[in-house]
Amino acid sequence: MNTQDAKRVLETALICAQQPLPLRDMRSLFADEIGPDTLRTLLDELVRDWEGRGVELVPLSTGWRFQSRPEMREYLDRLNPEKPPKYSRAVMETLAIIAYRQPVTRGDIEDIRGVTVATQIVKQLEDRGWVEVIGYREAPGRPALLATTRHFLDDLGLASLEQLPLLDGTGQGVAMLSDHLPDQPSLIDAQTALALEDAAPAAAADAALPADATPAPSGETPSPSTEPAADAASMEPQA
Repeated sequence: MNTQDAKRVLETALICAQQPLPLRDMRSLFADEIGPDTLRTLLDELVRDWEGRGVELVPLSTGWRFQSRPEMREYLDRLNPEKPPKYSRAVMETLAIIAYRQPVTRGDIEDIRGVTVATQIVKQLEDRGWVEVIGYREAPGRPALLATTRHFLDDLGLASLEQLPLLDGTGQGVAMLSDHLPDQPSLIDAQTALALEDAAPAAAADAALPADATPAPSGETPSPSTEPAADAASMEPQA
């Protein structure tokens, strides 16, 4: 198969895929006759081919997908005027703290927010697939350590945690989470951002669990990775 035909096959598969397409699945399209370097070249060419259009090809945490460009959203939203339920300020603030300080316990979140974190708040984030337990801190009660998931990165349109905006003390960095997650308002205020601004970018969550933590037992969800997945998938394309 020549390069042009291979690119057509790859483009078709990406357009028809219901989820981000991992490199492993892309290679299976060609019975592994095309190597990783050639595949990367084809992807780079497709990215360039779609420049200037309303749709772009992007790498995410779990693979590659075609999605609409941000400036198209206001038009596409007119096709689906009904919006899903929005999350509360408490839920979005909790998500922001987990994203920038992970891995954290509920106690850590309560120290930052200054209020008790209801079990339902964490459950909402877990049910949405944005947060998971990655281990337990070696402390009285062995509290669960929470971190964001690959699904969370895919919904933000990011390939890794390093792409989260730096906190600048104005609230803009943290508000980006609620701005870019599906149909969520900018609920994070400057006070929350100031409480978080001394945190390093969330890339630290990719490292091993802290010295005082133990990994989650077998059968529980694994820790998130901050590297773009060479092999992996997500949810529906962004509108």
